[in-house]
Amino acid sequence: MLCTQELLKLELFQVLPTERIDWVCDRAEAIEVKKGDVLVREGDSSLGFYILTEGRIGVTRHSEGVEMPIGQMEAPAFFGETQILTGELVPVTLRSFTDGRLHRLSEEDFLNLLHECRAFERIIFQAVTARSRGLESFIRSREKMAALGTLAAGLAHELNNPAAALVRALKDVTPALIELQRMNLVTGQAGLSEAEIKQWTGVRDRGYEAIVNRLVDPVTLGDREDKLSHWLEDYGIEDAWNLATPLAESGIEIKTLEQLTAPWRNDPTELKDMGVRWLGLSFEVMSTIKGGLRSAERILELVQSMKSYSHLDQGAQQLVDIHQGIEDTLRLFSCNLKQGVTVKRSYDNTIPKILAYGSELNQVWTNLIDNAVDAMDNKGILELATKNKGNFLIVTITDSGTGIPEELRSRIFEPFFTTKPVGKGTGLGLEMVRRIVENRHHGSITIDSNPGRTSFNVCLPLP
Repeated sequence: MLCTQELLKLELFQVLPTERIDWVCDRAEAIEVKKGDVLVREGDSSLGFYILTEGRIGVTRHSEGVEMPIGQMEAPAFFGETQILTGELVPVTLRSFTDGRLHRLSEEDFLNLLHECRAFERIIFQAVTARSRGLESFIRSREKMAALGTLAAGLAHELNNPAAALVRALKDVTPALIELQRMNLVTGQAGLSEAEIKQWTGVRDRGYEAIVNRLVDPVTLGDREDKLSHWLEDYGIEDAWNLATPLAESGIEIKTLEQLTAPWRNDPTELKDMGVRWLGLSFEVMSTIKGGLRSAERILELVQSMKSYSHLDQGAQQLVDIHQGIEDTLRLFSCNLKQGVTVKRSYDNTIPKILAYGSELNQVWTNLIDNAVDAMDNKGILELATKNKGNFLIVTITDSGTGIPEELRSRIFEPFFTTKPVGKGTGLGLEMVRRIVENRHHGSITIDSNPGRTSFNVCLPLP
């Protein structure tokens, strides 16, 4: 049986009259627990109001498949009041860290106490508020970290290809440059005339220009390679296929090669094919450098998108280009979108920049796009539209997913409400969107949903 001295260790019960304290001691059911026992699991219904008189209890919550510690309670303590008052499912798991003892009051007995004593009621609601804020703060932090993790994974994936291409380019270009230097020394010893040197370098420079500016039609590139490969083989060059591609990309004609090589056609030394190899290797180096440069530019573009997305170099509020923010978000989601999502844009170019919290608005686009892609199971049509409505701008994000049931639409912006399985959804993504749009930017957000088409409409004030 629960004794009066144990109960009075809690401020909550010190405000009750003596007869009510005795009543609680008589009505409370004693429960003995062992170390490791689970008292309540995340997703359970309310089981009553608990008073912890001995022991220590750990509080955890599932996040992305991992049970994350939130905090702990040490005797004397109480819990269970929030679920009785709200009717919601338990949002956490409680596990005993030590052997201990609890006492349980039924929901009916707890509500009788609550309604009879104003001071008791005040302390209970203060506890509910503090616990809700603590849980919300933890989950918001996890939500931001999860979003950051998703973006970081996508960014790493996107950076991997151009980074690998850049490394390959640098590795390939080094031996090619060494071989070109050797060729220059050999041909220099051969004593070419100034006219011959000018002829060869002129062809090389025109080939460079063709490669840099992509002057060769890619449709005809395959035919050019075949013709050049046959000519090179007839000329007697080994590994002709290896030179055919860079020569084809340069746009060089076979008649030009015949003119250049005419003086050495019957030369038994390596000078016979060195000029052709020199051209092919020069063009290959240029193509490799050009490819490496494109890879470096792609890396720079991705880094710039992340920098712009997070507004790292700006203050809290700044003039924000809505379209740029959406596009920056899309770039960071490109890995997810490639799996089967078609993006359709309809932007109103009359929308001016607005004074806003840039990184927070980008968090809005991140959550809405992430939800849209998830609703379509990574396959479908994602529509992005903006409109200038005089004093307001409207951003509409539409997906072709299954839709949101009508009975759930009024609750999707509630804190901790989620339709996803336990451990996958935090229930704060859309609540965060609503808070950023309404509280931080004095705008509004609405939803239209039917099977096959769900639209979130974000309305923000214009200057």
